[in-house]
Amino acid sequence: MPQIDQHSHAEPAQPRSPDPADAPLDGAPAVAPAASAEEERPTWPAVWKGFRRRCPNCGKGPLLRSYLKVRDHCPVCRQELFHHRADDGPAYLTILIVGHIMAPALHISFVTWRPEPLTLVTIFLIGCVGLSLYLLPRLKGAIVGFQWARYMHGFARTP
Repeated sequence: MPQIDQHSHAEPAQPRSPDPADAPLDGAPAVAPAASAEEERPTWPAVWKGFRRRCPNCGKGPLLRSYLKVRDHCPVCRQELFHHRADDGPAYLTILIVGHIMAPALHISFVTWRPEPLTLVTIFLIGCVGLSLYLLPRLKGAIVGFQWARYMHGFARTP
């Protein structure tokens, strides 16, 4: 019985659509969407610039115009900043960080030195409020920098 080569009479390849939705269900997309190096923004430098309360694009202009109000545009590079949606993220992160720093410190200081309760409450109240006031605008800047780097919420790609 003659052998039949199954691959010898394959149909000619048809051009495949770059749209992944047009790919066959059992196959991978023909063209994987690849971002060019020009379009990518490095995330950690933008987060660090935001944490320093600087523009995530240039790193020179101030990000905030008051304690927590983000500027509409960077005064140095004119980057639009009003697209951010930080919402409650900075507050949640502040509570998370302050709680994880102050709770063990409270426990360790109470077990080690057994200070008077009023003294302990006063010291840790001042510490919690001070650390929260320090971290809140910095974490808001870091979140805005992250959103800018990831093109989130309307931060447009540069032409």
